[in-house]
Amino acid sequence: MAKLEFKKISHSYELSKNPKLDKSKAKWAVKDMNLIWEDGTANALLGPSGCGKTTILNILSGLLKPTQGQIFIGNRDVTNIETRDGHIAQVFQFPVVYDSMDVYNNLAFPLINKNVPDNEIDKKVKEVAEILNLTDYLRSSSSALNSAEKQKISLGRGIIREDTEAILLDEPLTVIDPKMRGELRRSLKQVQQELKITMIYVTHDQHEALTFAEYVTIVKDGKFVQKGTPNELYSQPSSPFVGYFIGSPGMNVIECKLQEKKLQCSGFNIKISDKILKNYINKNQDSLRIGIRPEELEVSVEKKENGIKSKVAIVEDVGNYKILTLSLGKIRIKARVNSKIDVKEEEYIFINFPEKYIKIFSNDERIY
Repeated sequence: MAKLEFKKISHSYELSKNPKLDKSKAKWAVKDMNLIWEDGTANALLGPSGCGKTTILNILSGLLKPTQGQIFIGNRDVTNIETRDGHIAQVFQFPVVYDSMDVYNNLAFPLINKNVPDNEIDKKVKEVAEILNLTDYLRSSSSALNSAEKQKISLGRGIIREDTEAILLDEPLTVIDPKMRGELRRSLKQVQQELKITMIYVTHDQHEALTFAEYVTIVKDGKFVQKGTPNELYSQPSSPFVGYFIGSPGMNVIECKLQEKKLQCSGFNIKISDKILKNYINKNQDSLRIGIRPEELEVSVEKKENGIKSKVAIVEDVGNYKILTLSLGKIRIKARVNSKIDVKEEEYIFINFPEKYIKIFSNDERIY
């Protein structure tokens, strides 16, 4: 197993095809990326479609040579080595199995190619099948299995090799039946924890990323945005994008201006303490935004001191809680409240923004 590292990695598909192209005019799929995935950790690479996730994965696996920068596995510079020498296993969106073989021979295939003795192959195949709950299927035709079981075979061919240093998972649940996704994700996590192998799971689905990974790296437009534990990303987002992207519903982000000791939003004001004014907000700053999670808003059906009158536009009752969409002039925000709160659309309620929960952003960076 090994640590994986990007040092100033950039990639342009245009420059790959035409190296003489002016770099200042090229489009970059990945730009100036410095990243480390520690040895033996479960990681996720998260971002919207088209943000560069698969490009990053293909650079890591050696399928793609970066335009600029270096890749390290442990202390080895592997930027220019052949894919087969990188000892990286990759599991793709669509399960890759040999339908003409049974499960046993699918798992054994990488070892057969390396001329491993039959007795060692048999031992290893049975160990991996046990880990992946495939023991009962070893003599079954691979073509008869469902997509989740086939994806386990793809994973098994990676972990069966002694020289595998990391496993890359590219949207591995895309074609899996929704009923089986949770089970397969738990299997992936169990394998990672049991074998302590470095895994990087690529997805655009925050639920998949946050429930699988110890550390999540968020990417946007080919650039690194933030890395942290699921809790860190949720509670301490570095930008409005992270705040909104993580969470369901995402963080409310509202544009505002500093007016004396208040943040003036469209149609209402939020009072802030001298501590914040003194230590975090420059009076000359413009482009200020505040962020607050829907569940952190204080909501009351009765008028309270400093309560901001809000019209209930939409009520979504999801059983154990309700999601309210509130209108405050031209602004709409979300509030998550107890299901017992009796509130109807077109009614008015009162909200407060507790200072201990608000985040303040300036020019897309969190300053408080």
